[in-house]
Amino acid sequence: MASLGRASAIIAGGTLVSRLTGLVRSILLVAVIGSYMSRPADAFAIAATLPTNVYELLAAGVITGIIVPQIVKAAAHSDGGSRFVSKLLTLGTVVLVGATAVVMALAPVLIWMYAATYPPEQHALAVAFAYWLLPQLLFYGLYALLGEALNARRVFGPYSWAPTVNNLVSIAGFTIFLVVFGGPHTQISDWTPTMIALLGGTATLGIALQTVVLLFFWKRTKLRIRPDFGWRGIGLRHIGTLAWWTFLAVVVGQLAYIVQTQVVSAASGKASTAVMGYAWLIFMLPHSIVAMSISTTYFTRLAEEVSEGRLDAVGPNLDESIRAISVFGFGFTAAIAAASVPLSRVFSNTTDGAVATAWVVCAYLVALVPFGVLMVIRRAFFAFQDTRTPFFFGVTQAVLTALGALLALAAVALDLLPLAFLAVGVALTQSLATFVQLPLAVRLLRRHTDTGALRSTWQALGRFAVAAVPAFAAGWATFLILGGTDGWAASDKLLGAIGAALVGGVTLLVYVAALAVLRAPELAIATRTVRRLLGR
Repeated sequence: MASLGRASAIIAGGTLVSRLTGLVRSILLVAVIGSYMSRPADAFAIAATLPTNVYELLAAGVITGIIVPQIVKAAAHSDGGSRFVSKLLTLGTVVLVGATAVVMALAPVLIWMYAATYPPEQHALAVAFAYWLLPQLLFYGLYALLGEALNARRVFGPYSWAPTVNNLVSIAGFTIFLVVFGGPHTQISDWTPTMIALLGGTATLGIALQTVVLLFFWKRTKLRIRPDFGWRGIGLRHIGTLAWWTFLAVVVGQLAYIVQTQVVSAASGKASTAVMGYAWLIFMLPHSIVAMSISTTYFTRLAEEVSEGRLDAVGPNLDESIRAISVFGFGFTAAIAAASVPLSRVFSNTTDGAVATAWVVCAYLVALVPFGVLMVIRRAFFAFQDTRTPFFFGVTQAVLTALGALLALAAVALDLLPLAFLAVGVALTQSLATFVQLPLAVRLLRRHTDTGALRSTWQALGRFAVAAVPAFAAGWATFLILGGTDGWAASDKLLGAIGAALVGGVTLLVYVAALAVLRAPELAIATRTVRRLLGR
């Protein structure tokens, strides 16, 4: 447990630094291109999602869900898994290079798929950005392959710290942009080919360098890697079967996302794609720092337990990881919700934009805890090399998400929902779908392991929820004392950051005090994790 705690702290520390530098990057991006009511910002947001979406479609589920257990098993080979990993990296590189070439050729079609309602000039700008951003697909894939191989060999730090390099490159590039061209440029006619190249090229260069950084830590894996095109004998048929269901799950998820973006693009120039992107960034900040760092280390141990047949350890493993994630998750939910307006002001040029973003942030926050728990449950299926079952409960969530987006659009058409709140409706229905998906996933997990150990887990989550209520109330009261939306905390980017820290700090202090009053044993786990993080 101690080694896992230290590893989680290393990952959390790296993720925290990368996310904080990512916030600075996003602030500069808003200064360059705007966000609220900016059509260029929407065009960039759509183009920026293409490489990540295509990567999710082609490789994300395979790499994060399937590769780690396979590398863990290959470690038992006489060469420690070097031949297997060599073949795997060679195959992955070939596939990624070919896929990148194809998607770049299809850039205009892909933009149309995600934003068919864009007028010609906005579509052309999005395509121009896409040509500079789509090469990221290759580097995203290589970064994930190398990073998960490092994780499988219990070299956890580099994968979480490397994105800081990406952010620093982007910060430098965006700063140069502002010095040369100024900003924000919120009109499509403002953008020249040189400006597009500098903004898009900087973003892609950062992703490339974060991949290169991982190579400097490869010696720690003790694996000898060389190009190897002899792909027979690495279990491609078995991996292919596992990957097929993962691929289908991602396809369904992407179809739901396309429905969402097509619906939300109808509000371009209001609260639309760019606003949802920044709201999602805020939502993912606590999830990445806490859920990803904890689940990554526990997943490696879980894969080892299943591979060695120690199935009696699976339930306690899940219990520990879910408690550790959720004790932080409820606190961050309360803190970010209370500070949503000043925090959103950091990413908005106006108070109105901050309020619009805050609504979307809160709609996403509804599912912060179940989102993290669901990730743990899904990885449990992957540890058992079952990718078929996650497909089915994933389809449930995707269908509900798509239907929710269409219902939100219908509500706007019937004047039941203001157009400016369309993004809020889409985000909220996505969150509610997670509450349907999670209990279904837990029930299906019984096919592999006894989930009886999770009964006490749900009781613990109830304690956290009770503690979060007075914590949010205290944080919101603090925000109102500061003047609310008309106060200084929502008047400026810097003051917004200070106000968010103040409101969030009060919320978390009350949350910790409430846990202490409830005598929650998980408070000790949280305290140890924070101490390890600060020690690092």
